Amino acid sequence: MDKILFEQVPDLFSSIGNLFVEKKEELCEMDARLGDGDLGLTMSKGYGSLPDIMREESAGAAGDIGKLLMKSGMKMSSLVPSTMGFLMSTGIMEGGKALKGKTEIDATALAAYLTGFAAGVQKRGKCEQGQRTIYDSILPAAQAADAAAKEGASLQEVIAKALEAAKIGVEATKNMVPVFGKAAVHAAQCEGVEDQGAVAGYYKILGLNNYICK
Repeated sequence: MDKILFEQVPDLFSSIGNLFVEKKEELCEMDARLGDGDLGLTMSKGYGSLPDIMREESAGAAGDIGKLLMKSGMKMSSLVPSTMGFLMSTGIMEGGKALKGKTEIDATALAAYLTGFAAGVQKRGKCEQGQRTIYDSILPAAQAADAAAKEGASLQEVIAKALEAAKIGVEATKNMVPVFGKAAVHAAQCEGVEDQGAVAGYYKILGLNNYICK
């Protein structure tokens, strides 16, 4: 696969949604130790509903992938009114802004989406790299994707680089001190443990990879 067409975008996000349904219990168990215990529910419900939302919005988007993402991300936010839900929907909307007017997603567009997604999460969450959040996996993924795209990499190569960087980002969170939520209160328990939000970010990239490289 060297590009994703407008009509394929719902299926692309179905790949992410299906993975989060599969990983729901794992993420809830991780989150229960250091958070609210609902991370898996949020991710599976949000991304699980997104493909149908996109299909409903496709006619109004008139072939514009950016418009489709922005409208769908906005609707998704009302279905998962939680901190992570708002971060995800904001990321999708910002990623959509980066693809405004695009009728297909090639290597450069994918990198632009991931960069916009990370920027949206950072803006909404007011987080920085190194604070042990989802940003610690999605920012390196976006940076790696951008670098690969600028070097002329293919769509599959771009997502592979992003996935590799996200995995390294997750590993790095084992040595970070949390500053947000319940994890910050129980910081000592986080030492040597992957951040559950960063793992969720990795799974988002993995879902994209599973579709692009199937």
